Amino acid sequence: MTDHKPFDALNIARVLTEALPYIKRFSGKTMVIKYGGNAMSDETLKQGFARDVVLMKLVGMNPVIVHGGGPQIGDLLARIGKQSEFVDGMRVTDSETMDVVEMVLGGLVNKQIVNMINQHGGSAVGLSGKDGDLIRARKLKFSRQSPELNAPEIIDIGHVGEVASIDTSVVDMLIHGNFIPVIAPIGVGDDGQSYNINADLVAGKLAEVMCAEKLMMLTNMPGLTDTAGEVLTGLTAAEVDALIADGTIHGGMLPKIGAVMDAVRAGVRSAHIIDGRVEHAVLLEVFTDQGVGTLIQAGGKPAG
Repeated sequence: MTDHKPFDALNIARVLTEALPYIKRFSGKTMVIKYGGNAMSDETLKQGFARDVVLMKLVGMNPVIVHGGGPQIGDLLARIGKQSEFVDGMRVTDSETMDVVEMVLGGLVNKQIVNMINQHGGSAVGLSGKDGDLIRARKLKFSRQSPELNAPEIIDIGHVGEVASIDTSVVDMLIHGNFIPVIAPIGVGDDGQSYNINADLVAGKLAEVMCAEKLMMLTNMPGLTDTAGEVLTGLTAAEVDALIADGTIHGGMLPKIGAVMDAVRAGVRSAHIIDGRVEHAVLLEVFTDQGVGTLIQAGGKPAG
């Protein structure tokens, strides 16, 4: 036996002891996880994420995955010679682009995630929001200030939607059947049209409707940070509002934090903006005292 093995075994025992109260507290609870960013592109992080999700299910939690896929959509559009166009960070989605979005999100990316989870011993099932009438969408009405007109300008960005309603029947059925749902953020409108919806918004609304214990957003940053770059955690909704008001939270983080705050105010017990660049980030946030990101709760200081 090498010298380091007893030390390794002791560390494992300490980790399991620290995790035990969290396992007990969250058994049977729903955890909605928005999966995207580096965690979806780096092979080591991808495999670590799959193991995390399988372990969560094995210890009695109910993980539900909502995934993005913007870079993959852009790659396929480029391969077919179609230019990607964005307005304020949102992809302009005509009918041809929407076909590509459905192929990539509902097909390629979704099935890759399902296969990866299954390879690590889980039982994942892929869905788009069109399956089981899961996500009803409406066309996103987008406007911005026009300097020429000095008035709001309505811009048509095509098949980009927002969540009108969610029917979790098919997700509930899968959870009760001991499956892990993996959801592509595509909805269908009353007009029968398909709509591409921001995955953060879908994850937040799904967590809200399912009364989830936790909403977890994987990002390419350490979490919410203060002006000195230090990660903030244990925040209340009121404290986050103050950080938005004073400009500490700004730019591209605002839509994500908006989805998080809506979910927390609607009854989701806690939300986590975590660093998906850290291997096993999901397990570290759920099962350890320290975590790897920002934890937000509606009011009061969360215990874990």
